[in-house]
Amino acid sequence: MEFDRLVHEAWPAYESREHDGWILRYAGGVTKRANSVLPLDTPADLDAAIAAAEAFYAERGARTAFSLGPGAAPGLDAELERRGYELVDPTLIMSWSGETREPEHPVRIEESPWPAWGDAWWAVDGRHADGRRAVERILTGAPAWYAAVEEDGVPLAVGRAVPQGNTLGVYCMATLPGARRRGLARSVLRALLRRGGLPSAYLVVTRANAAAQALYRSEGFEPLPVGYHYRVR
Repeated sequence: MEFDRLVHEAWPAYESREHDGWILRYAGGVTKRANSVLPLDTPADLDAAIAAAEAFYAERGARTAFSLGPGAAPGLDAELERRGYELVDPTLIMSWSGETREPEHPVRIEESPWPAWGDAWWAVDGRHADGRRAVERILTGAPAWYAAVEEDGVPLAVGRAVPQGNTLGVYCMATLPGARRRGLARSVLRALLRRGGLPSAYLVVTRANAAAQALYRSEGFEPLPVGYHYRVR
């Protein structure tokens, strides 16, 4: 699978520009995934392509970031390091195929994020005080399902799944701190896999997040030999 493109399509920037085989993405500066260069091909002129990327982000008052995954051109990572770009957020890609399991808790699933779902996810994963609206534009930029385990109408654990052909991309897995270690995220994950009904699924998780990796492994997800990271300057 072309995981670079799958992630790009599941988490779409609302502004993008193509330049010599690269996709320059911007979404208000919120999340590196939607605010970074996706270098899918080797440009004819590498120096010019990097300069174009740097100009694109400078025009928007943002740092220049590159997402370097399985499809990145050989040598690009080393060239960016030579230019002073910092390596950020090494990330695993994990894949699943197999039988779905029954959730242990009731799970609400909708085709759009409701306000309380967004509140729960933002409480865990929100990194920009003024970025909520930008993230909502990203989330709703692709057809998806939104799941939550609720108590008294309040989502305690949430997740998002994007059907992409014969695979399902799982995103936005988050549990409120006071509700952890109760198996709620496990139920959300199982419910999304069952709703998708697809033969395979994938998700991405930072290498530093050992607890999430353990959960995903226990549900049949295995890390692929390839992942991605960012170079930021």
